Amino acid sequence: MNATLITGASDGIGKAIAREFASLKHNLVLVARNEERLAALCEELRSKYRIQVQYIVADLTKPEAPGALFEECLQRTISVDVLINNAGKGSSGEFFKNDLEAELEIIRLNNSSLVALTHLFLPEMIRNKKGFIVNVASMIAFFPSPYMAVYAGSKHFVKAFTYSLTEECRPYGVNVLLFSPGLTTSNFMNTKANNNDWGKVLVQGSNTQTPEQVAKELVTAYKRNKTFHVSGSRNRVFAILAAHLSPGFVARSFAKQKRKQIGWKQFM
Repeated sequence: MNATLITGASDGIGKAIAREFASLKHNLVLVARNEERLAALCEELRSKYRIQVQYIVADLTKPEAPGALFEECLQRTISVDVLINNAGKGSSGEFFKNDLEAELEIIRLNNSSLVALTHLFLPEMIRNKKGFIVNVASMIAFFPSPYMAVYAGSKHFVKAFTYSLTEECRPYGVNVLLFSPGLTTSNFMNTKANNNDWGKVLVQGSNTQTPEQVAKELVTAYKRNKTFHVSGSRNRVFAILAAHLSPGFVARSFAKQKRKQIGWKQFM
């Protein structure tokens, strides 16, 4: 079975992406940690679109998870011709106060698992001279973000890695897309690591999109074989502006703004 594999598919942007690709009649492999949500989404998409939909429960913060996921696909004779590395997590707050293990999990999920899955599924695409890989970054990939230091760093890695991989894969007929959404109305900010005073400052007055809006833009970029897309017109303007500003200036400006919003004295 040829299929589109989507990580982080049980909620938010990943769930919306699954629905969009199901509407295109793609067979799907949905990956996340929550089996109950995955099973319900599979049933919904099978019933509505009459496609083959399977799920694999995996915790991609674990080093062994990408390899186990790949082996499971082999055992099920699933050929992944579209890989969407969507799973991700972040944190807010002063780095030195944040839990170290939680910060390292961000790197394992946002970077290590993305690299591993790409490395595992890419060779078959190259042999077939066709395939599509989507690496979901973030608007934060375009500028430093104090008080989200590890998350920002992880998404800068995704950006640089994907730009580089795009050109490596071009001669083989495999398209690689760097897709960067902005702030989205999902459960991303409701986690223990983000649901704090610093996280609340981030979302105050921010321009947001729904997961459905983001997913529709991703599918449009996919259909057009794009290699780069920022979701949301305002975000695209901001990404262009950020490219012309000094990273140090942006970091200082953001830090001052966030400290002012939160009331820095309470942390002295």
